[in-house]
Parts: sequence; structure tokens; C-alpha cells
Amino acid sequence: MSTEIRAFTNRLPPPASRALRSGALAAGILLALLLLLAALAPFVAPYGVDVLDLANRRGAPSQSHWFGTDELGRDLFTRVLYGARISLAIGLVSAALSAAIGVTVGALAGYAGRWVDGLLMRVTDAMLSVPRLPLLMISAAVLEPGVPLLILLVGAAGWMETARVVRAEVQSIKARDFVAAARAVGAAAPRVVIRHVLPGVVPTAAVATTLAVGRGILLESALSFFGVGVQPPTASWGNMLYQAQTTMSSEPW
Repeated sequence: MSTEIRAFTNRLPPPASRALRSGALAAGILLALLLLLAALAPFVAPYGVDVLDLANRRGAPSQSHWFGTDELGRDLFTRVLYGARISLAIGLVSAALSAAIGVTVGALAGYAGRWVDGLLMRVTDAMLSVPRLPLLMISAAVLEPGVPLLILLVGAAGWMETARVVRAEVQSIKARDFVAAARAVGAAAPRVVIRHVLPGVVPTAAVATTLAVGRGILLESALSFFGVGVQPPTASWGNMLYQAQTTMSSEPW
């Protein structure tokens, strides 16, 4: 069987063969399916997210409750779908916020250079040196927990990596001939950056933003698990794990 799979992948064009071998295609399909289920949760979920069935508390997986029920009899499959909506929303929006800050800082540092570059990169290094999760936990504990606050905190704590890669890309693009030509004809610096530099940064920024989505989901889950993130009864992956930790050994579902 493995010989047949190897022969099949060898006949594919190089990009497709690499995708199948690395599992990237399977991961992409799984992510797309997860996004689709989360978006369609109100139509796909068999129960309401807060519908109680006190006669069937802590129920095992069954035909009527695929993932079982929690301590209040709520359907866990439904709550996983709705929790995915919250976790993915926080990951996506916080990543967009991180990208906006990171691209702005990176473009300014890379194009302006000199003391502006030095100042912004020292601030970036200082932010990177601070442990992210403890800082977020303290901030979320001091302030009122909630989804908007989590988006702001995670987004504000995740722009540094994007800023660094964008700065390096801007420095590379700035040295090219078409940028020098734009300067020579008298184009103002903001116009040069917006019209000629930033379009070349888009692929790099897109990759950094994609990575930031996963980081945002993990941070939200960690904060909610420790009780300073999304608060019950709103479902998120993190607070569902927190609520289930006392029964994981006796009721693993």
C-alpha cells in the first residue's frame, strides 16, 4: 500500500506531491471544515448552546449527544461548535489587529531608518523579552474579562514578530531601482511607501498574520483555561477545558 501511495505522489506535479507528503492538504481541508462548521453552528448544532437537560447530566457520548453532556446537561458537541466561533473570532480579529500594528511599525522602521529604526526596534525587543502569557494573565485579571478585551490584549501583544519580518522586507524593497526611480521623480515618502513598498510586503505580512491566528487561539484558550479569559456561560475552547478538568479522569468524554 505504501508503495502505491509513493508511486502516486511521484507522478504528481512537485507542489501537489509535496502538499500530500507533508500533510498540508489534509490540514487545509480540516481547517476549512472547522471554519465552515463554526460559521454554520446555529444551523448545524442539534441543540441550543445553553439548553439544559438536567436529567442527562454528564452523559456519555450517544446518538443524541455525540460528545456527551456537561455537568448541566448541555450538549458538548453544540458547545464545541459555538466555542469554536468565539476562539476563531478572537484569533482572527486579534491577528488582524497585530498585523495592522506590526506592518505600521515595521514599515516605518524599515523605510525611515536611522534613529527611528533604532528606537522602534528597541521597543520591539523590549516587548519580545516580556513573557507573553503571564503579562496577558495579569492584564486580564486586573481589567474586566470579556471577548473585546481579549481581542485587544492578544492583538496588542502579538505585533512584534510581524514588525520584524516586515522591517526586513521593507529594507530589501527600499534598495531596489523602482523605489529609487520614484524618489527621483519627486514622489513623497508616504506615496512611495503606500504605492511601491507596501504591495511587496503583502505576502510576508500574510504569512505572519496566518501564524498569528493560531497564536491568538492558543492564548485565548490558555487565558480562558486559567479563568481570566472568556467567562461562562459563553462557550470557548479554553473555558470548556477548565470546566472539564475535574472530570477528565472519571468522565474522559
